Amino acid sequence: MLVHLSIHNYAIVDHLDLELDAGMSAISGETGAGKSIMLDALGLCLGDRADSGVVRPGADKADILASFDLVDIPEARTWLAERDLDNDGPCILRRVITAEGRSRGYINGSPCPQADLKALGELIIDIHSQHEHQSLLKTDTHRRLLDEYAGSQDLARQVQLAAQRWKQTRNELERISSQGDEQRARHQLLSYQLEELENLALGDNELEQLEQEHKALSNAEALLAACRQVLDLCSESDAGNVLSALTASLNRLGAFGGQGGALNEASNLLASAQIQVEEAVGELNRFLDHFDADPERQQFLEERLDTIYTLARKHRIQPTELAALQQQLFEELEGLNADDQASERLAEELAAYERHYQEKAAELSTLRCNAAERLATAVEQEMQALGMPGGRFNIQFQAMSCEEPHASGLEMVEFLVSANPGQPLRGLAKVASGGELSRISLAIQVITAQTSRVPTLVFDEVDVGIGGPTAEVVGQLLRRLGERGQVLCVTHLPQVAAQGHQHLFVHKRRGEDATSTAVSKLDESGRVEEIARMLGGVDLTEESLAHARKMVTSAQAA
Repeated sequence: MLVHLSIHNYAIVDHLDLELDAGMSAISGETGAGKSIMLDALGLCLGDRADSGVVRPGADKADILASFDLVDIPEARTWLAERDLDNDGPCILRRVITAEGRSRGYINGSPCPQADLKALGELIIDIHSQHEHQSLLKTDTHRRLLDEYAGSQDLARQVQLAAQRWKQTRNELERISSQGDEQRARHQLLSYQLEELENLALGDNELEQLEQEHKALSNAEALLAACRQVLDLCSESDAGNVLSALTASLNRLGAFGGQGGALNEASNLLASAQIQVEEAVGELNRFLDHFDADPERQQFLEERLDTIYTLARKHRIQPTELAALQQQLFEELEGLNADDQASERLAEELAAYERHYQEKAAELSTLRCNAAERLATAVEQEMQALGMPGGRFNIQFQAMSCEEPHASGLEMVEFLVSANPGQPLRGLAKVASGGELSRISLAIQVITAQTSRVPTLVFDEVDVGIGGPTAEVVGQLLRRLGERGQVLCVTHLPQVAAQGHQHLFVHKRRGEDATSTAVSKLDESGRVEEIARMLGGVDLTEESLAHARKMVTSAQAA
């Protein structure tokens, strides 16, 4: 529950520290004193939007801090623990708004986004405002309240998530399917091109080897002629050859043996040249002996090279790039095959999500139907107690018109009401009287609040438009709620204020230069005087004080 609220420089509040207790706390005060300012400030700690206009004039920032005891709220403790924001003491929410309009939020001293304040706030406090009956005109609100009353919020979220997953899967499946004709044509082309390349079966370095061998075979005749001519010059020509000349030269120099020096060196070089020429002749003979000028081989090489060059031209690439192209086409074809597999998988997932949705949505419908009758009966009883004898309340279900899974479930939920005997049941939006709508709204809020898992409930002037004996019934209802947790109720009705376990009085404190808001926790006598003021105005009489004392005593005795 909310145990402490501290407000600094917010609107007309200079400084306010408020300790709060369990039970029902009635909050009253003069018009314009700032009763709702406290709740507006509390709303900022709970993630409401803020602007620079909330900062007290002359101050550089507004600072609001709210402390909560979470002993009885395990969901909130789990939420904090999952984000490493928990601590041993109370949970402290803080909001700082600067005069320039910047806003900062904190949970237990750690900076946090506004969305986190809002998410945590929904787990620890529930605020019902005097304008909430406007939201009751929307069928979305009807569905939410029924799910809260039925305790089916978690199941409703599962249904919403199942519908979202179904829609996302269907959209992805449609995206893939819309590309079907184009992809099939591309798949066919890639398969054909890849088959050509695979049939070519071009090996590593094969192109280079083929080109070298083809070049050799193409020059076979010229090569053979050159080799024979060299052999003739070196050793076979009868008219004279290199070896004969070297032999004759060595013989001539040998006739002058023993001269030593340069002549001996020249003889050695000529002998070496003779040996090298003889070796060269041997290599040429071996080449000629093994050389095979095979025309069939040459034709094969030419056909093989022509196939390679033609396929390269077809794809407008160099022959050396064919291997890389084959890998590229293979990967693209694999991607298209993966899309085909994904399409099958998505179709199976879509069917599974729809089955899951139908199962959860049917379960949700059962819970809603079972709770609808109980809620309608309870609200109807409260309507009659709130000065609407003969009033009727019903909850209508209408099947969704769309065939696909809907995030809200299988049906639309609408609250129907008849404020007076003999009138037909109609939607809340068609209730003409604002007073009737206000009382119907209060009846719904009180009943749904009884099933709320949130122990702190705030009612901000929800009793507007209610008076007389009905106001006392409202007070009794709120006190009854306070006995199961904590209720903060801003009210202008003495019948409601008298029912509080505690009474907070909001008033203006006027100084020489400025006016600020202050809050006092009233003792027994102060409480009687405040209720007497609410009953009879500024001038307190013995009659009004006696009446106020009796109201307070009766409420406590009850």
